[in-house]
Amino acid sequence: MMMFGVIVASSGLLLMIERGILAEVKTPPPRGDVAWRTRTRELAAGVEELELQILRDVRNRTMSRVCGHKTMPPSVWALPPGQRRTLLKHIIVNEKYKFLYCYVPKVACSNWKRVLKVLDGSLESLDSRLKMDHQKDLVFLSDLSVEQIKHRLRHYYKFLFVREPLERLLSAYRNKFGEIKEYQQRYGLEIVRRYRQDSAASKGDDVTFSEFLRYLLDEDVEKMNEHWMPIYNLCQPCAVPYDFIGSYERLGEDANHVLEAVSAPSYIRFPERQAWYKPVTQETFRYFLCNTPQGLVRELLPKYIMDYSLFAYTLPNITSEYCRQ
Repeated sequence: MMMFGVIVASSGLLLMIERGILAEVKTPPPRGDVAWRTRTRELAAGVEELELQILRDVRNRTMSRVCGHKTMPPSVWALPPGQRRTLLKHIIVNEKYKFLYCYVPKVACSNWKRVLKVLDGSLESLDSRLKMDHQKDLVFLSDLSVEQIKHRLRHYYKFLFVREPLERLLSAYRNKFGEIKEYQQRYGLEIVRRYRQDSAASKGDDVTFSEFLRYLLDEDVEKMNEHWMPIYNLCQPCAVPYDFIGSYERLGEDANHVLEAVSAPSYIRFPERQAWYKPVTQETFRYFLCNTPQGLVRELLPKYIMDYSLFAYTLPNITSEYCRQ
């Protein structure tokens, strides 16, 4: 981990030298001076932008190296049929602005679908209080012919959004097993039956996070529900040359970057999260992580390792020292 930090720091220094940033650094004025406060804010913004550039550079280099391996699929048509079907069902087409969006459940996909519907005129408002139909008025690559798919993959702007893998799983767990009766009955009852000795009284609404992770550990990745299938399997970033990969952690900025890139009208801004939404805070994430058996998390990580590595997420800290802090 220290070596990774040194590499990133070195990359940042080289980037600063290359851009001439270091040559522009001057001795700051006294701390109480207005110019000092202004300069401090400018430097902070510059550091944040530099860190983002480094992150994207690390991500791009990693994807180039991993996806360039001979065992990786060079195109959509090199994928096995089942994987290709999953991919094509998750890429939404916007003809008016000529872009493709690979949606990932639990990574703001509901709001992105609202944006797409407003852009093509099938929805009047971005109001997040309105109930969302996840299929109606949307065109997916799977709806098109092979030639139409090839043309759009070659010429349209392509993007997806990613999220820290375990945090995404926690979000899915809290939402589906804490609030959605259909998931409690379809998956919850089965999970409890498999992993709890006394399961007779359960209605599927009391699945523990550890039980959920054990279920994922035993599941075939390619047969998983889309809400917990790895992002790599949903969107196949080695087979599809995405123009932009945004992150949930910078959702607002990255979403507006995409909207500008596709020349969306200036009045279209990415909507705020729904008022009822319960975000996964760092405290919540830490609580669930530290109350889950370390061995279980370690066993599960290989199923999501492509998401961690390709999208430059740090592996979760599950040490006893971290959890005692």
